[in-house]
Amino acid sequence: MPASMRDDLLAAGLFVFDRVGFEAATVAAIRAKARTSNGSFFHVFGSKKELAGALFLEVLRQYHAAVLAALDPVPDAEQGIDRLIRAHLDWVVSSRREARYLFEISRSEWGEDIRDAQRAQNARLAEGIERWRTPLVAGGELLPMTPVTFISQLIGPAQIFCRAFLSGRDRADPRSEADTLVACAIRALRPPDRINKQ
Repeated sequence: MPASMRDDLLAAGLFVFDRVGFEAATVAAIRAKARTSNGSFFHVFGSKKELAGALFLEVLRQYHAAVLAALDPVPDAEQGIDRLIRAHLDWVVSSRREARYLFEISRSEWGEDIRDAQRAQNARLAEGIERWRTPLVAGGELLPMTPVTFISQLIGPAQIFCRAFLSGRDRADPRSEADTLVACAIRALRPPDRINKQ
């Protein structure tokens, strides 16, 4: 089966899930959007749930790639904080349908089959961030904390704006808050005597 058919089904699944949600989505609607036959669908995916899991992993991979691209070339502490937050915000806005799927539509109960693959992808993201962060912590440029705490301080506040944007509760572009979010993250993640005064 050509990769393009799989890609077409994933794109169709994303479109249908975004319009009606996972529960209301049907294989027939996904097939119609992808313009593929019943047999072709089931040759590629065993079920709607399997397609949803594959789509989740693909969208997660795209998000992680966008985030890690912010660390190339390797930035200093404040540049890295700035770039990571802006990369998150930019991806959410420019890939709104994908972001809604990742953060709003996906469900843990149908994700059991992909849990190991998801953990592996998350580990690769964490490793990429830690390669940048570890020397900066050792050099006193970033405060020592667990990786989970670091990410929560870095992305957590931005995610509040992003979720409101994705759900439609707030129509404002979350990137409009980038400067404030970056400034707050710098204060939370850098030793006070290392913060660049501008």
